[in-house]
Amino acid sequence: MACMAMWTIQAEPVDGAGVEDAMRQYLTEMGWRVLGRAVTEEELRGVLAEDPHHDLAPPDGVFLVARSGGGAFLGCAGVRLLAGEPATAELKRMFVRPAGRGAGLGRGLLLAAEASAAALGAERVVCETNTQLTEARALYMGHGYEETAPYVGHGKADHWYAKALG
Repeated sequence: MACMAMWTIQAEPVDGAGVEDAMRQYLTEMGWRVLGRAVTEEELRGVLAEDPHHDLAPPDGVFLVARSGGGAFLGCAGVRLLAGEPATAELKRMFVRPAGRGAGLGRGLLLAAEASAAALGAERVVCETNTQLTEARALYMGHGYEETAPYVGHGKADHWYAKALG
């Protein structure tokens, strides 16, 4: 568990309190930022069906939740081992709600996700993102991630990153 006076990060069930609402907020924000428009309810359901997050759970995954001192859901990140990719974990659903931004929470979630991936036996972490998500790209590059060739992922990514752990 990572902790600061303003927030804590710990593993929680991927279907736990506040997760569904946070995933909808995350996907809605991605729609605005990546597509430049609101996403429809049908599109939200389609994304969740095509790229579910239920495997961000033991034994091959972890879902991390950041909460305020009062218990409010501030952000999340998940990792899962990739089938067919030896000792590789994928970072998924990294999201910080506006109320948690600007306090180092993204960095805290990323470091906690890397530690969780290593605990699962991963020697490398991969992730995908989009050109419009400049904060995410800067965070990854600032923490040792390098752009790499696309891997089998989901969505409409146009940037792929990898980092060796250890």
